[in-house]
Amino acid sequence: MTTTASPESAARRACLAAGLPHRSLTRLHEHATTVFLLPEAATVVRVGSADQGQALERAIALTRWLCARGFPATEPADVPQPFSTGTHTVTFWKHYPQPDGPAPDAGHLGAMLRALHALPLPPVPLPEFRPLASLEQRVAAGTSLSAHHRAWLTDRIEELLVSYEQLDSPLGPGLLHGDAYPGNTLWDGSSARLGDWDEAAFGPRELDLANTYQGVRFGRTEQELERFGAGYGRDIRDWPGLPVLCRIRDLHTLGSYIRRADAGDEAASAELVRRLESLRSCSDTGVWAPAH
Repeated sequence: MTTTASPESAARRACLAAGLPHRSLTRLHEHATTVFLLPEAATVVRVGSADQGQALERAIALTRWLCARGFPATEPADVPQPFSTGTHTVTFWKHYPQPDGPAPDAGHLGAMLRALHALPLPPVPLPEFRPLASLEQRVAAGTSLSAHHRAWLTDRIEELLVSYEQLDSPLGPGLLHGDAYPGNTLWDGSSARLGDWDEAAFGPRELDLANTYQGVRFGRTEQELERFGAGYGRDIRDWPGLPVLCRIRDLHTLGSYIRRADAGDEAASAELVRRLESLRSCSDTGVWAPAH
């Protein structure tokens, strides 16, 4: 009988291999990845799936390049990485202690994306952005989806991919963060940094902006959207392609819930069904629970 190592055991194995102390390893949160803190090493340990190895290797190389150019990306720890345990891929990052009070707002993210999109292409091979590719795999392999939800998702993905191929991009293609939204920003003293580079790619720059506008699903306010547009230097809410990208993002958020529901997470399963039903009813007004 084969057993799958837990994210915690994978993190401890990787810490040993990197020469980092692991007795104080503390879980911070779990969603698409499981994140731990090593307080005595001032290091964050992120544990992803085994098939993320190439993407995480790219994230490490890209963020090292970005930091060297002065861009405020979260900084990888100075250890050999990523580390593969066979069942997981582990990366190590500098820890940025967060003060009490609000996180960086959407205006900070807008300014960082403006700077990111002005950079030349990095000397790191970037995949072309393929919307909903990972979700297609989740839907096909998922065991927790009902037959009618699976059929609806399959049809909806196909429909949105057709619409995506017909979009024109006023901002043009370039380096994408791929998962840019205010929740992926951190304080570093009085300035902000942008983290979670696992989905970096090459594609239409509007993709990096749509995630924040889609955030009305999570209660983002008109004032936040205005600050985001001001930070970026352009508000794309009048661009006719934005609704397509926001609907793609709506579906993208389901992937981690399908994975967690397949693993028996009842809370994730309930939120997955809630989101699916609101999407099937074409409701744009229901506020979804934030990821945790």
